[in-house]
Amino acid sequence: MESLKSWSLLHEYIIPLMLFTTVSKGSSCDAPSSPECFRRTAEAPDYRCEWSMNNTTKSNVKFDLYIDEVRVRNIARTWFEINEKPFKRLKNRSVNIWVEAHIGNSSCASTNTSVVLSHTVKYEAPKHISMSWLKNNLSLSWTASEKHPAAAEIRLHKDANRTDSWKHITTNTTSDTSMHHVLVENLLKDTVYQVKIRHRSTKALNPLWSDWSPVVIVPAELEQKPEVTMNITLSNGTRKVALTWKKMPHAVTYSLNDTQSSNGCTCKKRRDYPINTTETTYIIFVVYSAVKIFVNGRNAAGSSPPAILQIPAVTAAELKICENTLLNIKRKKKTCPEWFELQDEDLWPWSVSDTDIKDYVRYLYFEHKCIDGKPWTLKMCLFYQKEGAPLREPQDFIAFSETHTSNLSWKAIPSAEQRGFLTHYSLCSVKVSSQDERKECHNISASVMKYRLGNLMQGTKYNVSLVGVTRVGEGPEAKLTINTLPEKPVNVLWRLCLLFLFVILTTMCTCILKRIKDNIFPAVPTPVIPDFIPYQPESQDFLERKEEVDELTLLQLHPEVKSVPEDAEESAVLAGEWEEDTDEDEDNERWDSRMLGGSSDECLSPGSTEEALRSSREGEMTDVEQLDNEIAMLIYKKGLVFDVKTDSL
Repeated sequence: MESLKSWSLLHEYIIPLMLFTTVSKGSSCDAPSSPECFRRTAEAPDYRCEWSMNNTTKSNVKFDLYIDEVRVRNIARTWFEINEKPFKRLKNRSVNIWVEAHIGNSSCASTNTSVVLSHTVKYEAPKHISMSWLKNNLSLSWTASEKHPAAAEIRLHKDANRTDSWKHITTNTTSDTSMHHVLVENLLKDTVYQVKIRHRSTKALNPLWSDWSPVVIVPAELEQKPEVTMNITLSNGTRKVALTWKKMPHAVTYSLNDTQSSNGCTCKKRRDYPINTTETTYIIFVVYSAVKIFVNGRNAAGSSPPAILQIPAVTAAELKICENTLLNIKRKKKTCPEWFELQDEDLWPWSVSDTDIKDYVRYLYFEHKCIDGKPWTLKMCLFYQKEGAPLREPQDFIAFSETHTSNLSWKAIPSAEQRGFLTHYSLCSVKVSSQDERKECHNISASVMKYRLGNLMQGTKYNVSLVGVTRVGEGPEAKLTINTLPEKPVNVLWRLCLLFLFVILTTMCTCILKRIKDNIFPAVPTPVIPDFIPYQPESQDFLERKEEVDELTLLQLHPEVKSVPEDAEESAVLAGEWEEDTDEDEDNERWDSRMLGGSSDECLSPGSTEEALRSSREGEMTDVEQLDNEIAMLIYKKGLVFDVKTDSL
């Protein structure tokens, strides 16, 4: 006990003496900082001692580390790691630690520090820092030094204002097995920040702050989806998809993924997905099956919501039923089969594996293969592992009735309820009033959703049923009752009105056409030839009468003279009076006709007439030749005037 006390007293004198000696050797040596000795974690077996010195540029500086009576010589760095074994007896008690620097013939020592080695823990600077935005709160994470929470100090400011002072935030982390997490609240998610972090243990008795992490840039949050345009070029078995999107602010890279690669039907290896690129264009080749492509922007703070591009399956005009698939036969080498469940045509098809194929479920089957580094589709068809009869009737079966016909319409049975390929619909109708009447049935194509039911009786009820039929059998019936319309009296009146209107229009058209015909082609009058009735005189006295000759006045026409002779005017007047008298006196007319018919007493004889004409011609021949070869001769007979014109001789 006495020896231990004497040793401690000697130790107290030796340390000041050494410091005095160091200072006395010269002032050219700057004393290093007081050393810190610690463990990285509470369970770490090694210690690390660190110190600093202003003139570290000198390469010939050597350090001696003192931990109580233990001395470590000629250390060329400002830190040193030692194992716990030499200090096992010292780790649970306080020890004095200092460091001595040697520069040539000069030496200097740091101040003495008294610590308990097992109580001192100093974490490494935070590493692998990740960040993400949660609204206006910033979540920071880094690798945990120990599994329990730690104290953290965070310094940050806006990247745009680097000259501003740092904002200090001290908090405790939440911790899981591998990461420390801190939530910094009330920041601006659309602003870029600079952040640095340090932490220390909350379990150690003498925790030391770690060094500061390097300054990290926290970018603004990517809130918008990329604006992606897609151009698809269809080739014989593959599709070329050219993707183009606008450059996003604060985005560093862009990530692409697709369901084709997740199903293993691609020419690239799985480790090549997702595709990361800094470009804003990319070309990808996809098969004929339905494919989804995801594109999002990424930066250190996270990724944007993905832009989802849906590329539907190539719809063939008439998809055939699969004769065989790789489900039933041995799979070909390097051939990729795909089954898409088609429960509902309106929904996106769901890809399944061959081990999940179910009975009575329709699948769209594809076979793909990698050719020349591109995925190609070799086969596509519809597939049922096992078929059955439909479970449901056609939907929304309705009718619109008329007098002799009824228009029927319906919706298809849902794919999930068909349980097989529909071969046709069976439509049957029967009169309600007639029990002995047979059903009249029609087979309708499975692709038709409308039908016109004809040859119906007016004012009659019919029961109509419709069923879907597969190769296995018929499904439930969709039923309805239709009533054909009776013929209304209004229809009869309309028909009579239309008939009457037709008759009127026909008559009018006939009259109009007749008038037009009369105007264009006038009718030629038919000459009236009265019947000749020989006249028998009543008495012989009429036959014995002699011929009488009236006076004959011959008027000479001269071309120079335009006036009409008085005798001619008188004869014209007499002729006009005669025309009026003929209508008033029918007896004179009858008498004249008799005389003209052959009476020898009243008519002029041919001989007398010729003599009179001859005498007049001889007397007037010289005058006629001088009057433009034209004569006019007036004959008076019983008040009648005859104007006879003859050409010149």
